Amino acid sequence: MFLENTVNHTEQFGWIEVICGSMFSGKTEELIRRLKRAQFAKQRIEIFKPVVDT
Repeated sequence: MFLENTVNHTEQFGWIEVICGSMFSGKTEELIRRLKRAQFAKQRIEIFKPVVDT
C-alpha cells in the first residue's frame, strides 16, 4: 500500500550548514563568503554564535 504525499506547500523548509575546521583554516572567511552570496541572492538567513566562545 502506498500513501500519497500530502505535503503542505505553504510550509517553509530550511537547512543547517556547519563550517568546521582547525584554527586558522578559513572558517570565518568561508562564513563571510556564504553570507555575502546569500545576501546577493536575497535569501533569508540566520547566523548563531554561542554565548561562551572558547
